[in-house]
Amino acid sequence: MSKIFLNYRTGDGDQLAATLAEALRHRFGAHEVFRDGTSIRAGSAFPQELLQAVRRSRVLLAVIGPHWAAAPQLRRADDWVRRELLEAERCGIPVVPILSGAATRPLRKEQLPEELAWLADTQGLPFTPYRSTTDLAHICDELAQIVPDLTDDTVAPPPAQGGVHSSITGGNQGTAVQGRDFSGDIAGTIYKGNNGPFHTGTGDQHFHHNSPRFTGDGGTFVAGTNNGGVNNGGVHNHYTGERPDGEERR
Repeated sequence: MSKIFLNYRTGDGDQLAATLAEALRHRFGAHEVFRDGTSIRAGSAFPQELLQAVRRSRVLLAVIGPHWAAAPQLRRADDWVRRELLEAERCGIPVVPILSGAATRPLRKEQLPEELAWLADTQGLPFTPYRSTTDLAHICDELAQIVPDLTDDTVAPPPAQGGVHSSITGGNQGTAVQGRDFSGDIAGTIYKGNNGPFHTGTGDQHFHHNSPRFTGDGGTFVAGTNNGGVNNGGVHNHYTGERPDGEERR
């Protein structure tokens, strides 16, 4: 059951309705927003689907464009924009006019058919393209007040816990780095443009092609050549212990 129903007229509000639907689904979840063009499945009887969706909603957003009140369809009993609004009023569902664009003014009773005159007394919310981000956020905040059980769906999940383990295959002619776990802001070294393998987790690191095996408690090990200990350039390391072939490493 969608809590938010979007009411709009094609040609005078459909673009804003699509924008609202995207923003509302991002904030509250796709299942909470009903827009007929995307919410009614193929083969469904849309008259029953539309009226049922209005009855089950908790708030109806009426997208009001600059020519909305003057549309001749609004005076016809079979007009779906009109029918949805009257159904919401009959069911006691709050209706919020969304005034689209700076040229759209609040509705006046003399502009409306008698059955919809109550819309002129209903507080609306503005939407203008030049402040769209602010207006969309305000609309979402107001809906959260009108329907308190709407849940905010934009909270990012917590970061995964524990170390990172990697399995690396291929040549070892580049640089291999093994580091401790990181949490919080990282103010250390960023490795970019490296041609060799990286190991940034816990545990042993193994390479193929007759390369040495690196084992440690999470410190930093750098391998530059296949001989297991010599690094040509500005970084040198001295290793002790046994090599896999039984010879002393140095």
